[in-house]
Formats: sequence, structure tokens, C-alpha cells
Amino acid sequence: MSATFFLVRHAIKERAIGDVSITPKGKEQAQMTAHYFHNVSIGMIVTSPLRRAKETASFIAALKSEIPLKEDGRLRERANWGDLAGQTFEEFVALWDRCTQNPEYIPPVGDSAKQAGARLASLLSELGDHHSSESSIVVVTHGGLITDFMVHTFPESELNNWHPDFVAAQSELISECSITKLIYDRGQYRIEGFASTEHLNARS
Repeated sequence: MSATFFLVRHAIKERAIGDVSITPKGKEQAQMTAHYFHNVSIGMIVTSPLRRAKETASFIAALKSEIPLKEDGRLRERANWGDLAGQTFEEFVALWDRCTQNPEYIPPVGDSAKQAGARLASLLSELGDHHSSESSIVVVTHGGLITDFMVHTFPESELNNWHPDFVAAQSELISECSITKLIYDRGQYRIEGFASTEHLNARS
């Protein structure tokens, strides 16, 4: 059984420590993203439990009021600034970069990049194996988690079709409210579109 996934990164967030909200500009992005899905047949919306993702997902859910909006902890980012007490932003960035460069490294708080990618893979396969192919699943999550999943799911040669140096540049590739489209079929994934932001440039 096949399933179509739309992986949406959350909208622009406030630059502050902790579980922050999206900004006014982020709300505009979320509204445009919701409009993109207006005519798409959706069977489920799943979001990370972090506020920036839930707020983004709420805009989509508002236009799809008949569709359930669910939270799943597997969609949480691999690490969040504020998870480690007393951590400065510079220390968080250094920790993030270390995890990206060494996917096996498990930070003091949070998951390794490999563990995070496996989390998302487990959720997608679980949903894909039990979902009707007649409708799509929208997954609102985080840029790092999306690339963690892709780097550990697809061969580098395939990823380089979407960016010439995908693994090295991964932290810069997923813009806020970008949409990555995947087809899941009996345990295998196919990338249909990667980190598209065309809908954010649309004019009504």
C-alpha cells in the first residue's frame, strides 16, 4: 500500500530560548502553506509537540476542520535550545554542528542525528502501512529532523540530485514552511519534491 507524505517545516520562529512561538511573518507563511493544501485531499495532519510546529499545523487544520490534528513526540527536533540548562546559543550551535558532523554522537540532552532520523522513519512507516492511498498525510516538523531522516534513508548519490553537496549543506537546505513530498510504498521511499517554497511566493 502506498502513501503520500508532505513534510512541512514549521514557520519562522522567535529567536529565543525554549519552546517558542512563530513570529508574525511566520503566521503569514503558515497561512500561505495552509492555502497550498486547500485543494489537496488530506487524511491526517500530524505535528511535533513543540509550539512552533503546533502553531504552524493549526493553520492547516483550520482549513481542514474535518481532519484530525494529532501530536507525536517522534516529530520533535533532535535537540532544542533550552533543553540543556544554562546552555548559551553559541554552545547550542556548536552541539548541533557536532551532531550533524558525527551522526552517531549522542548529546547530553536529545538524540543523535541517526536516532532522530530513525524516529521519523518509524512514524512514517507506521502511518504509511495503515493509511489509505486515496488521501495524503501532512507532517509538520523541523528542518533538522527532515534532513536527518533523508540522510539516513536515501543514498547520497540520490540526495545530490536535489543539491550537489547535500550531506555537507544539509543544515541550510530546509527553509521555514518548505514542503518536501515523499511517496511511501511497501517500505520504500521516493522523493517527489524537496524543500519547495513556491507556495510562499504565490499571489492570490
